[in-house]
Amino acid sequence: MSRAEPDFTIGIEEEYLLVDRESLALARAPDAMMQACAATLEGQFSPEFLECQIEIGTKVCAGVSEARDELKYLRSTVARIAAEHGLAPIAASCHPFSDWRDQHHTKKDRYNELHDDLAGVVQRLLICGCHVHVGIAEKAMRIDLVNQLKYFLPHLLALSCSSPFWQGRDTGLSCYRLSVFDNLPRTGLPPRMESWGEFERSIEALVDLGVIEDSSKVWWDLRPSSRFPTIESRICDVAPRMETALTLAALSQSLTRMLWRLAMKNQRWRIYDNFLIAENRWRAQRYGVSEGLIDLGAREIVPFPKLIDELVTLVEEDAEALGCEEEVERAKEIANKGNAADQQRRVYSVARSSGADHDTALGAVVSHLIEEFHADL
Repeated sequence: MSRAEPDFTIGIEEEYLLVDRESLALARAPDAMMQACAATLEGQFSPEFLECQIEIGTKVCAGVSEARDELKYLRSTVARIAAEHGLAPIAASCHPFSDWRDQHHTKKDRYNELHDDLAGVVQRLLICGCHVHVGIAEKAMRIDLVNQLKYFLPHLLALSCSSPFWQGRDTGLSCYRLSVFDNLPRTGLPPRMESWGEFERSIEALVDLGVIEDSSKVWWDLRPSSRFPTIESRICDVAPRMETALTLAALSQSLTRMLWRLAMKNQRWRIYDNFLIAENRWRAQRYGVSEGLIDLGAREIVPFPKLIDELVTLVEEDAEALGCEEEVERAKEIANKGNAADQQRRVYSVARSSGADHDTALGAVVSHLIEEFHADL
């Protein structure tokens, strides 16, 4: 008797930064704006750790088409209400020039506890991410797929990178966000788990000791959710453009289905040590799509566009079944033309070439990010 195919539903969570439309610097979200967003987007909007951050989350979506409608509504609503207060949201993982020392954390129990528990490490957490949930009801399957899916996390990261600047300087990295986030405990690649029971026992050990309240304080790049019947990918920078976010969600969904399909044939993706996957994670963080990743099976560095061509072919059947062929195919365009970090650098370079000074050129990058946020709405 064959096992029923999972629904592979998806949910997307995005964190945004708020900027002043005139100065283009980060700005605190006024209470009136937060109340209006919370009332309009009931259950789908919340404050984030810093007062200049907000978070939205889609409902459970059957597929990418439904997720597009959700994200368009959420992004456009936040943008409209923010504009009424002289602000604009940007979906970039780091602000190009604002200083973390000037920001204050949100006065809320959860964030007060984080501030106290993590001390100086959390104070510069001026970063935003994108989380994609894929529905897998069976707990044992969730663990098995997490062990295999983490091989592809560097590929997703490279496509998503949107944080080349930090405190007014080009860091040389495509994703600076992880350099900040990795200073927190319980981050990075997930360890290999042999069963759901092993995962639960590991979490319970820390809960029983009072170190964490639950698994939501485990911030791995990829984790099996204890609260929802999902696998949650947390590796990606937040995408300036909505359509890029949908491509990342479609790839996450299609890769999950591809690995499930292999499992139904008693096959699996080879599981590599975190040491080797972490090397690709670093290459994605440093170079984005401009340099290759290591093909761990072939033991060679392969140009990123070629890797994405192979990846799109690998999940072709799954993308078709899930109705997201167009979104998956768009990964090739990002691989060939550059990710959001590359685009920000180009905007900065053009501004400088046109005679703008350093600060003005960074302001041009923020203006570009505002435009990108509204581009697909």
